[in-house]
Amino acid sequence: MAAKSQILVETPSSASSLTPPMSISCVKELVESNTLITSIPSNYIFSTNLSDDQVVTEELPIIDFSLLTSGSPDQRSKIVHELGKACQDWGFFMVINHGVPENLREEMLNACQRFFDLTEEEKREYAGKHVTDPIRCGTSFNASVEKVFFWRDFLKVFVHPEFHSPGKPPGFSKRTRQVAIELLKGISESLGLQEYYIDNEMKLEKGFQILAGNLYPPCPEPELAMGMPPHSDHGLLTLLIDNCIGGLQIQHKGKWVQVNSLPNSFLVNIGDHLEILSNGKYKSVLHRAKVNDKTTRVSLAIAHGPSLDTVVSPAPELLNSESNKPAYSGMKYRDYMELQQGSVLNEKTSLDRVRVK
Repeated sequence: MAAKSQILVETPSSASSLTPPMSISCVKELVESNTLITSIPSNYIFSTNLSDDQVVTEELPIIDFSLLTSGSPDQRSKIVHELGKACQDWGFFMVINHGVPENLREEMLNACQRFFDLTEEEKREYAGKHVTDPIRCGTSFNASVEKVFFWRDFLKVFVHPEFHSPGKPPGFSKRTRQVAIELLKGISESLGLQEYYIDNEMKLEKGFQILAGNLYPPCPEPELAMGMPPHSDHGLLTLLIDNCIGGLQIQHKGKWVQVNSLPNSFLVNIGDHLEILSNGKYKSVLHRAKVNDKTTRVSLAIAHGPSLDTVVSPAPELLNSESNKPAYSGMKYRDYMELQQGSVLNEKTSLDRVRVK
């Protein structure tokens, strides 16, 4: 694993010769191999008529993290209430004053860009064979089962409970994990549970954390392509940063909302397993990544989940025999993740597999 541990800090190699179109295995190479490209290959055309979607701009809830960790008891009580409302009404929110230095965030985005700038041959070494490979890169979502590819290249690195990139100091992943754990304490309280309930029941000491770098190159026909289709995330919470190029949209009250992030903030969204644990009170929300024809978008999503061997089911404390029966059956987190990551990504079909009919 020593060679792979360096991938987040390697500098770009000299430009490789253009790869023949038939052997192209990533979107970046496809774009750069033909500077005159004016249309996209047919296997990248998304069948849904995206122009029919209504897209609006609305303000997402903003959570002041400092009030959650160092505010007065009254301030904390108020922000816990706001956090619960954001989870219930939106499933997405912005976190400010989180304490993660801006230069550390920029360093991680730059490290992702450096990886994507490696030659196709160099990246192929980290292609991976299985969703549980601790370091894996590729294109689309699961190109082995998809008929239509998405306009996206990715790098995924497991960073907790075992850190798989020792060549890169784990400061960023540790800091974001601290933010996620504090948010989950507040969310636990907002559900009427004990502060450490989610921490203890989901075994967060050994919780699964993954860094997912995403590259969305310029697309000559952005109205026909999709960076990532509508989907929800596995796990409890996902924290996201990007290079301030728009493209993320979330579904809210039947409309798609264009997300414009605040400087030095995290965009946070609820994952499927928080929906399961809360028995549907807090729902994971569909979101998608659109592409443009001018600029490359780079994003870094940090997903936080239970320990891989934890069976996640609705919290018994939130259930009663009359009006609030279990809406989801239990499944080991590892099995759920493999189910979602090994299939065609399609809205919330994986979550539908554990719904009680």
